Amino acid sequence: MTAMKVALDFPQRYYPKSFLKLLLFAFGAVVLPLIVAFVNAAVYVDRLADQSQSAVAQAAQAGRASRQLMEQVTGLERVVRQYLVLGDGGLIDDYRQLRGGFKSTTSELSLLPLDEVQLQELNRTIDKEQELYDMLVRTPLRPRESAALIEGYVSLSDLARGVLDVSNKLIDRELERMRETGAHAQRILWWQLIATIPVGVLIAIGVTFLIARPIQQLDHAIRRLGAGQFAGDIRVKGPEDLEYLGKRLDWLRQRLAELEQQQRLFLRQVSHELKTPLTSLREGSELLADGATGRLTEQQLEIAGILRQKSLQLQELIEELLDYQRAQESVARLEFAPVRLDGVIRRVVEDHRLAAARRGIRTQLHLEPVMLHGDGEKLRVVVDNLVSNAVKYSPDGGTITLALRREHESVVLDVSDTGPGIPADDHGRIFDWFFRGEHGHHGRVQGSGLGLAIAKELVSAHSGRIEVVNDGTAGGHFRVSLPTT
Repeated sequence: MTAMKVALDFPQRYYPKSFLKLLLFAFGAVVLPLIVAFVNAAVYVDRLADQSQSAVAQAAQAGRASRQLMEQVTGLERVVRQYLVLGDGGLIDDYRQLRGGFKSTTSELSLLPLDEVQLQELNRTIDKEQELYDMLVRTPLRPRESAALIEGYVSLSDLARGVLDVSNKLIDRELERMRETGAHAQRILWWQLIATIPVGVLIAIGVTFLIARPIQQLDHAIRRLGAGQFAGDIRVKGPEDLEYLGKRLDWLRQRLAELEQQQRLFLRQVSHELKTPLTSLREGSELLADGATGRLTEQQLEIAGILRQKSLQLQELIEELLDYQRAQESVARLEFAPVRLDGVIRRVVEDHRLAAARRGIRTQLHLEPVMLHGDGEKLRVVVDNLVSNAVKYSPDGGTITLALRREHESVVLDVSDTGPGIPADDHGRIFDWFFRGEHGHHGRVQGSGLGLAIAKELVSAHSGRIEVVNDGTAGGHFRVSLPTT
């Protein structure tokens, strides 16, 4: 219980103080994973661009230096050959100038990111040139040494060509690194995309809960007030402005409950206070009409009859007010349990059998066995009011038909009669409190105007629907739809 309470109170502690701030927070929470993904993608793209730029620069530097080294080695070999043929000491000075460029080029190549094998290849070239130079400056050169020197520069050319291959491998390696970096960045971005979608969905669900929770609480509170359910406090947890609105709704609930209680007390008191004098008035008018105080003239008898009739009408109105109050209290109290609806209908029809038989009204039943979850007594009242209404409006010798069937997830009850039917203008008011419909042939039918209104309230309390069916046939036709669960 403690853990559950902490879980329920957790959002409350971190709600923003206003609904606008809550919306901004929700927007930020949903957009945050996308921003992180975009920033990460930008970092990888920037890293790849830097690496590409560096790789291109190194490749260009390696290629230029390697070609330059080949040209310099060729130039050194040419100068040595000329020196060996001509014996001109000035050619040694030319050699030293070319050698300075050779050393500069090899130094430039050594600064490149070479691996160990490539670096050894470069060092072998440098060492070979140094060895040949030492041999060159030694004087005098014997014929055998001159031949070895020429062969040495041929080997140096081969080593320089190897350095060129090293540069090409360096370029290939940098390209491979770029490809691997690009592939790695692509994998990371795909994983981020895969992770961002469920994270975004979870955040959206959580934010939706934070936003929808107080709104649902307000909607539930308003529905409770609309249904006349004034018991229990109204509490809205969320931003301060919505909490304040919840407090105002709770204040309204209290005021409505007080007004309803005052109405009930008023009806009880007025009904009680009026019934005693009305009883005396009715009994006095009956005594006068019976001649208890002496023989009355024809006009006096007429006046006494009017007094008696009006006192009876007034007493009926008082009884209707009491019935209305009892009906509203009954609607508010439902006790749900498994109910065999076809059995309820058969019992109601049996209760009205004698009243229908006196007027020659026949009853037809087409009932499927149906079990649903509801208040059996309240459902009996619904069926009783519909059957009573059908008996009341059916002509002598008429027919009342009750049909019960299943339709998908609902139970449908049709109650129809062969009476005058319901005028189209009355369809929108037939379920209003105290509304009495017009009889098509005999004027206003006497009744309290509560039966259909009570039936509608009880059906709505079961999450069902009651309506007038206009199927083109004569007579009244009511349809009740109730959920089976």
